Amino acid sequence: MIKLGVNSVLFGGFDFATAAKHIALAGYDGIEISAIKGMCEHLDLDRWREQSAELKQIVADNGLEFLSMEEAALDEDRLIKAFEAGAEIGIPVVNIGPGGQSGVEEDLERQTDLIAKMSEKAESYGGMLCCKAHVGASIYNTPTTLRAMEKIKSPAFGVDMDPSHIYRAGEDPAKALSDVLPRVKHIHIRDCPDSGPGPGSPQNQACGRGDIDLMAYCKVMVEGRYSGPVCLEVIGANALELAEVSIIAAESYGYLNACLKSLGGR
Repeated sequence: MIKLGVNSVLFGGFDFATAAKHIALAGYDGIEISAIKGMCEHLDLDRWREQSAELKQIVADNGLEFLSMEEAALDEDRLIKAFEAGAEIGIPVVNIGPGGQSGVEEDLERQTDLIAKMSEKAESYGGMLCCKAHVGASIYNTPTTLRAMEKIKSPAFGVDMDPSHIYRAGEDPAKALSDVLPRVKHIHIRDCPDSGPGPGSPQNQACGRGDIDLMAYCKVMVEGRYSGPVCLEVIGANALELAEVSIIAAESYGYLNACLKSLGGR
């Protein structure tokens, strides 16, 4: 069964206990904990050992599980801490962006070299490092994703496939997912009201409100027998009230759960 979760960055204006409670109330199976420096650090990697027991208890008390962590930056020191924290807390996947600049060959070579190196480190900790194509970054579309897949051999490397970034790169997300599915180990998901360059307001990132054909995307997931996490990632919500972010989470769960159930994925 495909498991649905929420990146806690949606609840960046609230503490982790509040985030977990409302994610569980919305019906999700699990949570992606945000460790994004400067945006939302529900997991502070500089003091993860102090937080470990409390975070595990909060997740257990709410009947959730840790599906993943978003560290975001391709930073060696922080990623080692992320792998250590993941191994101890029980977080199987660490998600990052690729860094670098689109269309700069040297950036693509350098960043994929570093991702390959850090994937081997992830393997040594028993974890998985996933990277997604990101608007403006060195890996930003299907061709650059395929190049990374060809180059990075570690079984601890996976693609984090986010339809919103692929859509804003001018591609059909469902077709793109089918092209990279063999290495997809995590899916970040949200909708987009248009082609960008940004993803839109937090409310318009709720699944079902935008222009992306997420039903077709879910169909590729199910038919391709994808069985990893699918985590809602909505950014820019730190100033919203608790009711507002909870509505985004609940609305997205209802949409995704209905799509996947109709397809036999849940």
